[in-house]
Amino acid sequence: MIEEANISNSSESEKVIVADNNQNWLNTKWRPAMAWMYMSVCIFDFMIAPIFWSLVQVFGKGVVQNQWNPLTLQGAGFFHLSMGAILGITAYGRTQEKMQEMTVK
Repeated sequence: MIEEANISNSSESEKVIVADNNQNWLNTKWRPAMAWMYMSVCIFDFMIAPIFWSLVQVFGKGVVQNQWNPLTLQGAGFFHLSMGAILGITAYGRTQEKMQEMTVK
């Protein structure tokens, strides 16, 4: 995106075109980072933690008395609802950005 900036000098005023080269890793990689974070949370909460919980109970007491209660399902699963909304909206936004890039070229 190209923006115009007014830079005034003591004797004259001129327009300078400034290119928006915002190529910081946070601006370009935050969507995949959110998806990887959500995937790792789901893998931990639904696969790793229940297996580890059962192994600790079996080797600790010899009997599984309590079942693993997923942390992200507490509070009516609001974490999954919000992550689904965030990832869905950003995927839609990225699709619109790519379509806009294709029409500009």
